[in-house]
Amino acid sequence: MGVDIDGAAPSSARRWGSPAVVAAALSKIYGEVRAVDDVSFSVDRGEVFAFLGPNGAGKTTTIKMLCTLARPTSGRALVAGYDAMLQPRAVRRAIGLVFQEQTLDDQLTAEENLRFHAVLYQVPTEEVASRIDRVLRLVALEDRRRDLVSTFSGGMARRLEIARGMLHTPSVLFLDEPTIGLDPQTRALMWEDVLRMREEEGTTVFLTTHYLDEAEYADRIAIIDHGRIVAQDTPEALKRGIAADTVELATADDELAAARLAEAGYRVRRDERSLTVLTADGEAQVGRLVGTVGVPVRTVRVHRPTLDDVFMHFTGRTIRDSHAERLTSPRVRAFTARRR
Repeated sequence: MGVDIDGAAPSSARRWGSPAVVAAALSKIYGEVRAVDDVSFSVDRGEVFAFLGPNGAGKTTTIKMLCTLARPTSGRALVAGYDAMLQPRAVRRAIGLVFQEQTLDDQLTAEENLRFHAVLYQVPTEEVASRIDRVLRLVALEDRRRDLVSTFSGGMARRLEIARGMLHTPSVLFLDEPTIGLDPQTRALMWEDVLRMREEEGTTVFLTTHYLDEAEYADRIAIIDHGRIVAQDTPEALKRGIAADTVELATADDELAAARLAEAGYRVRRDERSLTVLTADGEAQVGRLVGTVGVPVRTVRVHRPTLDDVFMHFTGRTIRDSHAERLTSPRVRAFTARRR
């Protein structure tokens, strides 16, 4: 039986149906460290929802609480209609989970790994073969079903783990940094598999990532930093909300061009090499801008806000800077100093 939870942040886009995941004032404290700090959000059924943030932001801890692997210090969570604290077994039956670390047995074949998972989740015997066929097809590994996992590339192993997570037809599939360590091309292929599963099975996908390109696959994103959600919306809405597009122009007479653009009502910044115009839908404005300046234009570059710009806006640094901070933490610096 499902449980209602009050107090969760409302979704900005109700397109898929009732919530599959709800977190209400969820917190996790380890000693003096607030790993997750009063987090609230909801995920619609059939939605792809991403937690975007650097390592140590609280992404994995949140997933552990939602998947009943860690008990919240405070707050409540609802997953697939079940209370994660009061009905943990029901939650575990309703979800699939792909960890950051590989958990396949590489001395078994792909099919043997899936059959073992079917036994653990008590998949009806008469359904096992058809379900294995289905998930292998979804991740395009039908022709490798009898090969040892030890012969798989990292990307193939990751896709098999996702297939295993889908074998028992979960309502919600949790992916914790699913493509970490994979090259961009392999990440793109894996996401084709995930989106195909969402379309064919109606599965809700909840992922954590620090890859900006990966977050673009999500229907909605929550940016998490230092255990707190600082923004959440669709990728496009987040980008539109922080800044206009910029069009950079280099002309034969930047001073005159800037004056004419200002007279026409454009917001213009000028430096020694070029001038920059802030405007909505920069690509559509290029022709009008060139006509307005009335002098020869040497170069034009259009920049649209990115998710890295969004992260910078809400946290004061880029997500890449966040990784650098982690790599140069006091413990790492002390260790490096001792080695010198």
